[in-house]
Amino acid sequence: MKLGIVSDIHANARALRRAFELMGDVDRWICLGDCINQFRFSNEVVRELRDRDVCTIWGNHEEVFFSPQGTRARTEDWIDPELMTWLSQQPKRRELQLAGKRVLLVHSTPWESGGAYIHPSSSDFQRFGDVAADIVMYGHIHCPVATRVAKTLVINPGSTGEGRPTSQGFISSCAVLELETEAVEHFDFVAD
Repeated sequence: MKLGIVSDIHANARALRRAFELMGDVDRWICLGDCINQFRFSNEVVRELRDRDVCTIWGNHEEVFFSPQGTRARTEDWIDPELMTWLSQQPKRRELQLAGKRVLLVHSTPWESGGAYIHPSSSDFQRFGDVAADIVMYGHIHCPVATRVAKTLVINPGSTGEGRPTSQGFISSCAVLELETEAVEHFDFVAD
């Protein structure tokens, strides 16, 4: 079973479509949050996620958009109300059983919902090994990760829509996980 993984799209529909092309045929799509960009909803991105039946969770940008601070942003008449309702019904985290493995989807960390930026060099990164899951997928840091912490495989696809700075310019990314072998392949690309 292959999973195609995106995160941190930040309303960039062209980058999302490019990521889908790069990942190719997969059995299931995963989005680890921040498909919108705080107060900027994206009908295009949310429609693409909904129509492809992408298993989606909220990131910190969805939390802000659907919070009291996002009241004014939610009243824009160009926003498709069905798409906004669909996104509002997605959870902040998901626990899945796939191919006999426990898979946890979070945006930031398993121990708090939306705030901490946990890079592999952080001392808190080792806490991923304490999670009762075989695989933890997270976003938020815009940096690709595929490493084992104790018995837990930790995966971050990087940012699909808002590239990280590199010496070659801003690079976006996505990932594919082969569940049986736990092999992870990251795809880097230049997003528009």
